Amino acid sequence: MSENKDQFKSGFISVVGRPNVGKSTIVNAIVGKKVSAVSNKPNTTRNKILGIKTSGDSQLIFLDTPGIHKAKGSMSKSMVQSANSAAMESDLVMFVTDVERFLNTGDRHILQNIKTPSIMVINKVDKIGKSKLLPLLQRVKGVEEKFLEIIPISALKEDGLDILVDSLKGHLPTGPKYFPDELFTDQPERFYVAELIREKVFILTHKEVPYKAAVQVEEFEENPAKNIIRISANIYVERKSHKGIIIGKNGDMLKRIGSDARVEIEGILGTKIFLELWVKVKDKWTENQSFISELGYGN
Repeated sequence: MSENKDQFKSGFISVVGRPNVGKSTIVNAIVGKKVSAVSNKPNTTRNKILGIKTSGDSQLIFLDTPGIHKAKGSMSKSMVQSANSAAMESDLVMFVTDVERFLNTGDRHILQNIKTPSIMVINKVDKIGKSKLLPLLQRVKGVEEKFLEIIPISALKEDGLDILVDSLKGHLPTGPKYFPDELFTDQPERFYVAELIREKVFILTHKEVPYKAAVQVEEFEENPAKNIIRISANIYVERKSHKGIIIGKNGDMLKRIGSDARVEIEGILGTKIFLELWVKVKDKWTENQSFISELGYGN
C-alpha cells in the first residue's frame, strides 16, 4: 500500500499511569522492540523514553514515562516532573490503569491533571474472567467523559493491542514522518545499554537492592575489524551491603547480571559484546541532583 501523505497519521503519545501498571510492557509490545526496562517492580522506568512504531499509514511516537506517585526525594521528584511534562507536550495521552487497582486514589489523582485528549487503557485483563470485566467497566461512570475511548487489553498476552493501535492512529492528526522507518527509539546506545543492565539488576536482586541502583556506561568502544563492542559500566549503589548483594557469593550474582545483559545487548546490537561490570558505592546518590542529571534520569 502506497503512503498517502494527506492521510498519514503521526504524533506524540504520552503513556501515563501509576507505577507497575504495565506501561513499558505495552510500549515494548507495540513497538516490537525493548525500548524501556521492564520488571515486576514499580518505578522501573526513570525517564521519558521514546519508542517509535512506524507503518505504511502512520508513525506513533511514545513517551514512556515513570509511574506517577507521591514524590519523596530528588530522584522521585525528577521522575514525576518528567511524567507530568510529557503529558503536556503530547498530542494524545494513553492513560494506563489495571484491573487489580482500577480507578483507585492514585488513578483519580492522575486524572485530575490530564488536560490532553486521552484514551484509557485497562491492562492485565487476563487476570480476571470475562464475566468480571463488564462490572469493572461500569465503574468508569463519572470519569468516562474524560476519555475518547476505553480499551481493555492484556499487554502480557498481547491481547487487544491491535485494537489499541488502531484507536491511537484514529485519534492522531495527519502529519509528517518525524523519524526514519528503521528507528525505534531516540535513546543513545550508551543509555540503552545502561537500562538493559539495570533491568537485570531489578529482576535478579528482587526486593533487596533495585531502587538504590543505577548504571552508567563508562566505555563503549566499537571494533569493526573484530566485529565486537567493548563495554565497561558501573553499577552504583548507596550502601556497602547492597554492593555485596549485587556481587554475590564468589561474584556469582554479578556474573549472572552480566551474562543475561550481554546476551540481550548482543541480540539488539547485532554484534558480539565484551561486557565488564563494576559495582561502586556512591553515598546518597538518589539525593544528588547533579548525579541524577548526569545519569539522564528525569530529562
